[in-house]
Amino acid sequence: MQDLAERPSVIRAYYESLAAGTVLASACKSCGRLSFPPTGCCEHCGSWDVETRPLSGRATLLYASHNITPACHPRFAAIAPYVYGHLRLEEGPVVQAIVLGVQATPQDLQRLFDRGPVPARAEVMRMEDLPVLAFRISS
Repeated sequence: MQDLAERPSVIRAYYESLAAGTVLASACKSCGRLSFPPTGCCEHCGSWDVETRPLSGRATLLYASHNITPACHPRFAAIAPYVYGHLRLEEGPVVQAIVLGVQATPQDLQRLFDRGPVPARAEVMRMEDLPVLAFRISS
């Protein structure tokens, strides 16, 4: 195993890949499970024997709500109010992300809730300081 001090930054690799349009996770060589966002060790078994793996970008929106006001970080002020949700990636992990394609109104959120689980696709939002993962729901 490579000395931990010599390992490349998992966080840097994640954001560089996201900027290029690819979503990464860590795949454990010991237990075979994925960690998202990627980490230096497996969140399931603790093994350091992990490698980054690109994900499909396909997901299912399980739950959605509106953001708090004001936005939780200045980078999101320009897009507030927005919808935030829990999505199950096709590969298994559940993530929290901004949801595109629905307005943050009670009526639109109710219609979305009434539809039940909704297919979604990863999209990269180009913020001023870094790329942000979001998901667009299918209409």
